[in-house]
Amino acid sequence: MTTQTAPGPRRRVPRAERERQIVDAAVAVFGERGYAGASMDAVAERVGVTKPVLYTHFGSKEGLLLAAIARARAELLEAVAEAATAADNPESMLRGGTLAFFVYLDRRAPAWQLFCSEAGVADDALEEIRAQQTDFIAGLLAAQVPEADPARLTGWAQVIVGAAERLAVWRGQDERITAEQATDYLMEVVWTGLAGLRGRP
Repeated sequence: MTTQTAPGPRRRVPRAERERQIVDAAVAVFGERGYAGASMDAVAERVGVTKPVLYTHFGSKEGLLLAAIARARAELLEAVAEAATAADNPESMLRGGTLAFFVYLDRRAPAWQLFCSEAGVADDALEEIRAQQTDFIAGLLAAQVPEADPARLTGWAQVIVGAAERLAVWRGQDERITAEQATDYLMEVVWTGLAGLRGRP
């Protein structure tokens, strides 16, 4: 006679880990079907949980999208800050941070393209990412042109963020353009201009 062993209790997944799993699944499903075509049922099935679990953690499908963007925002700042911190001069800081931006977008391309395509749903969250990057870059520029007033630093940072975003869109249309090339193009314009601004009030 064969004795069957009863299955042990299922491991309780910590909340943070479960939320990471859910966001991972949501990004995958959104990427495959588009935000409008994705369903909470499909995300729940991908994770292996019931749909009410998703609502308990995130409230709605839009909440899931915004959670994914919030995670991308934190990851992007970490990647750019790490690259800038490793540099030993202002030019290297800006170059390293710019390259880290493009490399991050390459690594998270499906998610980033999805976020940028959701006009109306994610506008405020995406603008927060732009503001975060603008503030960070303004801080880097202050090290190069410390005599510049804060408004001018913010204006320059806005130009850099806008240029980087457009270069990212262009790279999405032409895969031959590498992250290194895009960084070179931006630095050729931006750093040349900044070099001539030293000493300007």
